[in-house]
Amino acid sequence: MSAYTVELSRMEALTPAELYDVLKLRVDVFVVEQNCPYPELDGKDSEALHLRLLDGDNLIAYARLFAPEKGNSAARIGRVIVAPLRRGEHLGPVLMDEAITACERLYGDIPIEISAQSHLQRFYGRAGFVTTSEEYLEDGIPHVDMLRSPAGSIAS
Repeated sequence: MSAYTVELSRMEALTPAELYDVLKLRVDVFVVEQNCPYPELDGKDSEALHLRLLDGDNLIAYARLFAPEKGNSAARIGRVIVAPLRRGEHLGPVLMDEAITACERLYGDIPIEISAQSHLQRFYGRAGFVTTSEEYLEDGIPHVDMLRSPAGSIAS
């Protein structure tokens, strides 16, 4: 795997070209590749922190991070994606490590939630996530809720 840099930004700090790259990658994979017409632009990007793995100026992996909402003690990670041309380089685990580390640094020792495509449960399990729901359809794709307990605690 080549060297990469990590950038964590609010949406308004991204340049128009950087934001375009993020949105294009998400639409190319989540809408076109997965043949799933759904509202990818969901109005939540302004609330999120955008974690980008870059090879020079090229976006190679991405995830959105959310602070805990009122009444919820968990942070959230979503829109986890590796650029199609960079698959097979083990960037998924690197991206998840960076996302978890950022959540712990920003939000403290709290749980982290994800809504995972069902076929990726083992992948997220290797990052410490445990399935906490039955399978459900989200935009026509089977998903499960998963939770990572705070570092040092045992997942239930």
